[in-house]
Amino acid sequence: MSERIVVGAALVEDGRLLAARRSAPVELAGRWELPGGKVEPGETAEAALARELREELGVDAEVGGRVPGEWPLRAPYVLRVWTARLRPGSAAPEPLQDHDALRWLGPDEIWDVPWLDQDVPAVRQALAHLGTLEGLPSRDPGRPEAPGA
Repeated sequence: MSERIVVGAALVEDGRLLAARRSAPVELAGRWELPGGKVEPGETAEAALARELREELGVDAEVGGRVPGEWPLRAPYVLRVWTARLRPGSAAPEPLQDHDALRWLGPDEIWDVPWLDQDVPAVRQALAHLGTLEGLPSRDPGRPEAPGA
């Protein structure tokens, strides 16, 4: 079976990152993730991400650059992340599908939520990618840097 792409958004506003708490499926409920979803056949990843943000959060978002890397989910899915911003005039995000809460996390709050295990490396890479641009931390302050890093 060929690899299927799941897109995630590092949605940033005023130096804060949006996290979404899963309400379904049961095994993921209560854990946090970057919002997004599956790319449908014939759809570009960027179009899929804009659609998913509209469906899940009710927002009109501008998809930016891709965050380097990809992270395995359950087969055959892999997660790829893009930066995103709300377009001027967009509604405020609301948890419409698959989520029961949203939080804008400031630089000192990023690791205050229990992220889904598979999202942790993606969040870490997104922060590194956004860090100098947005003033967000480039690494998990709870994890010491490797020697020589």
